[in-house]
Amino acid sequence: MTHGVLLLDGGMGQELIRRSPSPAHHHWSLQVMLEQPELVAEVHRDFCEAGAGVACLNTYAITHTRLARGTGLPPIASLLNDARDLARQGAEASGRSDIALVTSLPPLVASYRPDTQLPLEQAIQEYRELIELQAEAVDGFLAETIPSIAEATAVLTAADQAGVRIMLGFTVADDDGQLLRSGEPLSDALEAIDGFEPLAVVINCSKPEAVSQAIPILKASRFAFGAYANGFTAIDALEPGGVVDVLEARHDLDPAQYAKFAAEWLDAGASVIGGCCEVGPDHIKALSTLLQSRGHEPLAWGDLAA
Repeated sequence: MTHGVLLLDGGMGQELIRRSPSPAHHHWSLQVMLEQPELVAEVHRDFCEAGAGVACLNTYAITHTRLARGTGLPPIASLLNDARDLARQGAEASGRSDIALVTSLPPLVASYRPDTQLPLEQAIQEYRELIELQAEAVDGFLAETIPSIAEATAVLTAADQAGVRIMLGFTVADDDGQLLRSGEPLSDALEAIDGFEPLAVVINCSKPEAVSQAIPILKASRFAFGAYANGFTAIDALEPGGVVDVLEARHDLDPAQYAKFAAEWLDAGASVIGGCCEVGPDHIKALSTLLQSRGHEPLAWGDLAA
């Protein structure tokens, strides 16, 4: 008997690079949102039309440290509100009424770099601020690309203090999916968060091959689990404050090939799938077709808490 599956959307940032004529920089996703907001709404619309049940807000770059690298940007609360409104516009334009608006909670300083993490108490405070600013305005929170046990502990503690349950996304090493980017074993990370109650634990922004190595470890845990991989050849070239256009996209990961990886994850029992960087609406459409062909019941975000 097939199980229910929540289909997430794909990578917002890379879609904006493709669609915007503006040159990429370390705040390009926010700059596009301010100067060409219709593009953000269009990306959300296209992912929803492809079959995603979630519109993940364009909030990945909205943290104190990340914003401090730029000048002239609006306050955090204003940017969060803009991101939510554009996600809502995109969902409405798709004609779908079943889309959950979910805020992305990123690593507070830099992606893939656990050596840049804030002290634990400061990280908890900053994550809690982000959650409390939006808790009444969105349907949920997805902490994604979390590279270490410390960052996972911080965001889960903040969520507990704010009285919400979140989905947690770990990112694993491209050459060994059994390890976090920090080098810590994924199994140790799952043991470390056993006292929390995330809606699900997923692997994201890692090569699909590495995700497939991680899935058996997730399956052995008590958590609902899933995955959404990226389409980069590697992430080593990205430095803190850098721009992802320095990373190279794979040419062997078309929608059909990505769906083959996702089928492996589904066979293992994954109840959440989707896409990260370089995974576009066509990939999400292929996942939607896969789920339908296999008879998986669509799950809504709210079903995860049931």
